Amino acid sequence: MIIPGNRPKLIATDLDGTIVAHYGAISARTVAAFRAAHELGIEIFFVTGRPPRWMAEIREAFGFGNAICANGAMLYDLENAKILEQWLIPTENQIELAKRLRENITGVNFAIEFEGHFHREKNYVPNWDLAVDNIGVDFIEELATKPAFKMMARCSKHELDSDQMLEIANRVAGDLATITHSAPNDSIIEISALGVSKGATLAKMAERAGLGAADCVSFGDNPNDFSMLSWADRSWAMADGHPDGAKYAKFVAEPLADDGVAKVIEELIKLPV
Repeated sequence: MIIPGNRPKLIATDLDGTIVAHYGAISARTVAAFRAAHELGIEIFFVTGRPPRWMAEIREAFGFGNAICANGAMLYDLENAKILEQWLIPTENQIELAKRLRENITGVNFAIEFEGHFHREKNYVPNWDLAVDNIGVDFIEELATKPAFKMMARCSKHELDSDQMLEIANRVAGDLATITHSAPNDSIIEISALGVSKGATLAKMAERAGLGAADCVSFGDNPNDFSMLSWADRSWAMADGHPDGAKYAKFVAEPLADDGVAKVIEELIKLPV
């Protein structure tokens, strides 16, 4: 593997599907590679669609690093489990988003997250958060009373796949929010405040540290990663990720099951400073 340039000063990685398997495992090789980079003084950013309440296993596995959660909506102090900054969807945009998407996507239902809580419509079938809110409301507008860090829209009967939903949503509501997804085999899209994305927040954090795209590398597997794959001068899409990943990344890493990210990092830290 030949990688151009010098050793990076910042490594940003997605979690699920990139360094975390679908069953929650993180390989020892992956942890060791990130630890080696960290010990060389490289800033580590875990950049994820997850909310903070799902970050405990990452903190336990690594014990270091920074976090950007909810697809860029939150800067999160991973070690101290504290939200430092948030960029939220205004209530009026939540209501208008629900209206437009209902008009254009058959069978769509909604959930929102704010202040650490997950709220859903009764017909929204959650994959992971059923125990968090097992009641639901008839219409999400009943709960759209506060700015939200994330909004989800789902076709619970899989009327459309996530790519199809994303195309429609961006066409009819892209002026209201940043819309993406991280589950190509499902029927769900993820919504953030307008202008908020993994790439935008990562760029902001890098700038604060006096770094630019040339100093950073990024890894990801799905459309919610494309913004940070595009931004970093050196970036890797996962070989087993979304088929469009290679359009946005500069390189392709081996699949998660083969420790693709760890293999790249092992080479990156050999580069000259």
